[in-house]
Amino acid sequence: MSGHSKWHNIQAKKGKADAQRGAVFTKIGREIAIAVREGGANPESNGKLRDVIAKAKANNMPNDNIQRSIKKASGELSNVVYEEITYEGYAPGGVAVIVDTISDNRNRTASDIRHCFAKYGGNLGTTGSVGFMFDTRGVLVIERTPGMDEDELMMMALDAGAEDVRPDEDVVEILTDPNEFSKVREALEQQGLTFLSAEVQKIPQNTVEVSDPETVEKIQKMLDLLEESDDVQNVYHNAELPEEEDDED
Repeated sequence: MSGHSKWHNIQAKKGKADAQRGAVFTKIGREIAIAVREGGANPESNGKLRDVIAKAKANNMPNDNIQRSIKKASGELSNVVYEEITYEGYAPGGVAVIVDTISDNRNRTASDIRHCFAKYGGNLGTTGSVGFMFDTRGVLVIERTPGMDEDELMMMALDAGAEDVRPDEDVVEILTDPNEFSKVREALEQQGLTFLSAEVQKIPQNTVEVSDPETVEKIQKMLDLLEESDDVQNVYHNAELPEEEDDED
């Protein structure tokens, strides 16, 4: 169903994260490296680092790993320079795709992303070619629990500065302005909330419904290939794909 697609995407990503936890921790480690380089190793004075640490905790990254990544970034690994690069293009069926990467080798990453698009009939576009179809929002996901007072949660979130609260089947999504994300997250954490997911995302303004089985398969394989790339941090798309009970290869 339309309203559930974003959370199903997150769930799918979580399932892969469980299977490839080491790879996920490596990717978060790169985000920590960039945050430390930009704002220093002290989370108290570095809001971006605090946000990445929150994301790490939502992905069950052990505190030892987080601290080790911060120390690496501020010390002996300073010779490795990472940069954030975003790629935009289309998957089959006119589906818009945005790929956020963190790379220490721009040429290798560009070649890898181009290959992922081309292999399944997609087209890599220029910067800005699809970005205007997405809104950047802070997204905090909370598990729905029996007896949860959703009205109270909504008031708590709005009082903290959230823009919208969207209950779903299994979860509640809290949306924020990206510039207010840290403030809202920290305010809600102080009130005892924990998050299944906590990060700034790109949310499609409209979705493209895809029902042709062959096209659906190509899109899913292309998205999976992108997700598996070492340099890829996040993949966003506006496809409305049929929900699958199980991922069969």
